Amino acid sequence: MSIRPVSRIVSAQPTLEGAGVKLHRGFGFGTTSEFDPFLLFDDFRGERPADYLAGFPWHPHRGIETITYVLAGTVAHGDSLGNEGALTAGDVQWMTAGSGIIHQEMPTGDADGRMHGFQLWANLPASLKMTAPRYQEVTAADIATVVDDDGTRVKVVCGNFWGKRGPVDGIAADPVYLDVSVPPGIRKTLPVETSRHAFAYVFAGAGSFRDASPPQGVLTDTTGEIDEKPVLDLTGNRSLILFDRGDEVTVQAGPEGLRFLLVSGKPLGEPVAWHGPIVMNTQDEIRQAIADLRQGTFIRA
Repeated sequence: MSIRPVSRIVSAQPTLEGAGVKLHRGFGFGTTSEFDPFLLFDDFRGERPADYLAGFPWHPHRGIETITYVLAGTVAHGDSLGNEGALTAGDVQWMTAGSGIIHQEMPTGDADGRMHGFQLWANLPASLKMTAPRYQEVTAADIATVVDDDGTRVKVVCGNFWGKRGPVDGIAADPVYLDVSVPPGIRKTLPVETSRHAFAYVFAGAGSFRDASPPQGVLTDTTGEIDEKPVLDLTGNRSLILFDRGDEVTVQAGPEGLRFLLVSGKPLGEPVAWHGPIVMNTQDEIRQAIADLRQGTFIRA
């Protein structure tokens, strides 16, 4: 078994999206080959309604899948095919845009005005870029939670993990999407297939993802004696950790514990052509999508 080393750690950057929603972006809109098959990751949260109520009005998608996971508040949604609904705390929507869909997502806060959720974009292979759109909506009650003997809790949204299978299925990238909570001071090793790209995103507490054990620091106290206590190199809130290759991820939780998403998927290895929320393989396909929007032929279903 080999521990995945940390390739790099980045802080999610403040970004305005939609009609003026304040969020933090872990990666997206550029060279994302290190994250293939994933294209973009956003953390949208706030305690001031003015920061998020403008929402994400009507906009198109083609060639990708969008995954929305809500932790607090509500996200109402609707689309050009007549689908509508609302995601509440703990719910997930996995939307396959395929050949094209126009939709909107409008967040509202909970009783205390808090809103928190994540959106991840997964690429579709060339053979499925123009597949028929579909939704998978999963309530919090349908997401299995497994608890280990040391108190580590894992919500399995998608994929197989510790004998449980997530409720979302039939996804092209065959992803594993986990919500992991590790108690204070616990060191935990989690399996990840070697062939996959993988990243973690910390959104509560802090911990160390570097190697199989916390790095040893040499501290000198006031007497000049050497102290061999381990010094944790803690990674905290809104940090995204990109892993190199291996078949395990090891984390040491800090004194307040740690909660993070652990996401992995099989790389597609295909060219990527971007035009905002439309992601195809070639510029010719992008030009066709723009022409379809202008001519009113974007929606095929």
